[in-house]
Amino acid sequence: MNTSITIRIAKPDDAYENAVCHVSSWRSAYKGIIPDEYLNNLSIEERAEKFKRYLKESKEYEWYSAFYENRITGILSIGKSRDEDKPNAGEIIGFYFIEELWGKGCGKKMMDFATSRLNNIGYNKIILWVLEENHRARRFYEKCGFLFDGTKKEITIGKPLIEIRYELNLLQ
Repeated sequence: MNTSITIRIAKPDDAYENAVCHVSSWRSAYKGIIPDEYLNNLSIEERAEKFKRYLKESKEYEWYSAFYENRITGILSIGKSRDEDKPNAGEIIGFYFIEELWGKGCGKKMMDFATSRLNNIGYNKIILWVLEENHRARRFYEKCGFLFDGTKKEITIGKPLIEIRYELNLLQ
């Protein structure tokens, strides 16, 4: 399978396809973690409206779409860390790929893009949050050099869940 992807800045016209990708990836990645009822009730239309608004109005974060075979198969959002204790770090806020491309190298290409872009902006530390139970994503982030920094927080997505923070130090 040729898994060559193209990554470009997301445009408001990408909102619907981004929403399809987002909902699909959530349903695959979070099955067995987030309750089925919550995942089944995700609305592509509602998500598309949010993406349209983000892509038109957001000045704080950069949004990217990843294309494979002329369709959006991945989405990425990056920017300045939202965590008060990491004011000088960059953050990968959203990082999603459709399941059919998992394990094909596309995620690594997008991660390399994200870390390079954040480093070019001037960040030498990058953080991201991941659900503690999302072992597949955690293995991927660890393969990319991210390490759990010991920080946890409880969030609610259909039920109480624990998110853990990973950090990548680009100055080795």
